[in-house]
Amino acid sequence: MDTRIATDLAQAQLLLNAGKLVAIPTETVYGLAANAFNADAVIHIFETKNRPHFDPLIVHVGSIAQVKEVATHIPENAYQLMQTLWPGPLTIVLQKHERVPHIVTSGLETVGVRMPNHPMTLDLLRSIDFPLAAPSANPFGYISPTSAMHVAEQLGERIPFILDGGECMVGVESTIIDCSGDTPTILRLGGTAVETIEEIIGKVVVNAISTSSPQAPGMLHTHYAPRKPMLVGNIHELLHEGGHDVSILSFRDSFHNFRNIRLSETGDLHEAARNLFAAMRKLDADHHSTILAEFVPDYGLGRAINDRLKRAAAK
Repeated sequence: MDTRIATDLAQAQLLLNAGKLVAIPTETVYGLAANAFNADAVIHIFETKNRPHFDPLIVHVGSIAQVKEVATHIPENAYQLMQTLWPGPLTIVLQKHERVPHIVTSGLETVGVRMPNHPMTLDLLRSIDFPLAAPSANPFGYISPTSAMHVAEQLGERIPFILDGGECMVGVESTIIDCSGDTPTILRLGGTAVETIEEIIGKVVVNAISTSSPQAPGMLHTHYAPRKPMLVGNIHELLHEGGHDVSILSFRDSFHNFRNIRLSETGDLHEAARNLFAAMRKLDADHHSTILAEFVPDYGLGRAINDRLKRAAAK
């Protein structure tokens, strides 16, 4: 794939509307963006970054009014921060709107939202009718890019277009504050100082361990666990060991005498990844006492799926 680097907003808009990925400039770092309402497009972000697990993605909006499209139950303190510090390097975690796919939020019922302070990206966001999900535009584990050339050096063969907005003004990721509960909590220190936030909404809690992931899902070993027990392994063997009051989460095989959800009838890992969180929720809500599941092929997006299955089954 030949990657084009340019300032052409119309080309970026065209690709994003088509479900493609575009690297975009912000004041913090360059982001790898996709339509936040398009689960298939978002899955390509994880694949392109070679991200080994589904960390929640920050959703970027072009106006405060647009926040209502991605979040609900927006408290007054969140509005105060938006009105004072947006656009800027501040991500606000809120209750998720049902329109946002679970792949964006890693199965969480909260979503991180921000308005980036970059004129080119703001123009782009205001020219399309959907927000953009965008982590940093780099392969997993690498230094975050602060120029278009950094993106080209790291992802040049994997994405079709890099919107060149020059050097990033801030160069460190946004501060993340959780306003979804009773006590505002800083989940990640970043481009907006805690003192600046406290001048606006008063005292906040700062997490002892800073993390790049809203709600820090990767730090909790059993974070993705359903309420009922979940066993992962060879489903035939698990059934032979005495499983009766069970429901089954399989990759592609059918188990006709049981409540069974298949992640992909065709064995498509993209489809399986897209369906994973919704399937787990459905089986957790049914009347059976235990969920039996199996690992998928452990390559590409399969690594991400298996990571989540392991976490869900952890004691």
